[in-house]
Amino acid sequence: MMCEVMPTINEDTPMSQRGSQSSGSDSDSHFEQLMVNMLDERDRLLDTLRETQESLSLAQQRLQDVIYDRDSLQRQLNSALPQVSMRAWAYLPGQSCIPVRQWLERKTDSAV
Repeated sequence: MMCEVMPTINEDTPMSQRGSQSSGSDSDSHFEQLMVNMLDERDRLLDTLRETQESLSLAQQRLQDVIYDRDSLQRQLNSALPQVSMRAWAYLPGQSCIPVRQWLERKTDSAV
């Protein structure tokens, strides 16, 4: 997102350098134009703020949905994984599976 930057206004120039023809009405019109520019910039900033807040709200809602989906999938995985693991290890032969089987038994015992 790009921000528009207003041009700088040189207010340090002395009145004598601006010309001897400048009158009070020029000063008033300059001030009025400055105020209009400030109000326009404020409106643009408020619009940008509203858009950003809406975008943030949508992103937070999406995050909540993703967290819910993640937790649901994690619960499904946790409930299915020990059953699949026990069946898979039951088919493996001999001594190589004893430490894994013991670990799985301890894990299922502690879960109960």
